Amino acid sequence: MTKLIQIDLDEVREYIKNTSPESKIYFGADSERVQVDNVWHVDYLLCVIVHIDGNHGAKIFGHVDRERDYDKNLDRPKLRLMTEVFKIAELYLKLADDLEDREASIHLDLNPKAIHGSSCAVSEAVGYIRGVCGLEPVIKPHSWCASNVADAVKRLC
Repeated sequence: MTKLIQIDLDEVREYIKNTSPESKIYFGADSERVQVDNVWHVDYLLCVIVHIDGNHGAKIFGHVDRERDYDKNLDRPKLRLMTEVFKIAELYLKLADDLEDREASIHLDLNPKAIHGSSCAVSEAVGYIRGVCGLEPVIKPHSWCASNVADAVKRLC
């Protein structure tokens, strides 16, 4: 695994600690296939957004991991999509105690409509986040943190 951008968890914790309890914390995950030297890899894009007071701008923390892509079904890449889910749940759990009573949500770049390839992982992903993190995940079309911000993190690397 190659870390292209890494979140400094201590920096995120300190930043959250210095915001008001009204601040909202968003976690987003996305992934993108990339070819490197004729070998397919996946860039897993993770972000944490601290929305100051819930209405005064935000600070974005981003993370990109590159791993070899072993998913055989490119039209319905369940392995890749569930890896996104595992990674964002792990990031959330590392920061959960630091959130205190702040509102938090996890956004997944998954579309429940059957015509989209990501629909193959929706029920498993939602159940995993509910069970492991105790949150109801946000999916498309409302998962702006995963769909937009994680993509912006990728453009920065």
